[in-house]
Amino acid sequence: MANIALVDDDKNILASVNMLLEQEGYHVRTFSDGASALTALTANPPDLAILDIKMPRMDGLELLRRLRQTADTLPVIFLTSKDEEIDELMGLNAGADDYIRKPFSQRLLLERVKAVLRRAEAVKGGGATGPEGKKEALVRGKLALDPQRHECTWDNKPVRLTVTEFLILQALAQRPGFVKSRDSLMDAAYDDQVYVDDRTIDSHIKRLRKKFKVVDDDFDAIETLYGVGYRYREA
Repeated sequence: MANIALVDDDKNILASVNMLLEQEGYHVRTFSDGASALTALTANPPDLAILDIKMPRMDGLELLRRLRQTADTLPVIFLTSKDEEIDELMGLNAGADDYIRKPFSQRLLLERVKAVLRRAEAVKGGGATGPEGKKEALVRGKLALDPQRHECTWDNKPVRLTVTEFLILQALAQRPGFVKSRDSLMDAAYDDQVYVDDRTIDSHIKRLRKKFKVVDDDFDAIETLYGVGYRYREA
């Protein structure tokens, strides 16, 4: 089963969520603050990290920023304060795959955990299948996506994407020139049991563009059609 890291300064949440996940068969490591988690998770990255945003010593946003330096594709779920929309937007802009508002039901958390892990596994094993049953990379102009290796390059330069970013870009690039609504991108990147709103997709698109502009300042392959959605433009 998957290895999950849980980082939260609330001891009750650590104990209850740890028990829940272990009962489902997951291997869980718990940490009470970001600083203590950083060294352990850098040395041995988990399959999924569940991070509280507001913690002493080092908050979840800073922890994720530092983890991304060595594990840029690590799937992450953020725990955010109730009614703190700014937390959600900051978390998504930081590259989280999902977020859950406190207080949350254990059933909801478990559904989100399973959904993110399924998406991560789908990316590893996804892609078009060739005549010999091998997974084929998707090439669109300067863009190359290899789902089997979870690799993305632009003009032969590597671009590290999270699971959600990879799935969104793959959905766009499969049919260049065709518009994808936010709803269709949600369907491509998220499990049916997980509800996200328009801002979530917009945040992921914004981060995708930012990552590609690091390797190509003129990147403009993802177009916005206001009120409609997004499309990939193959040069």
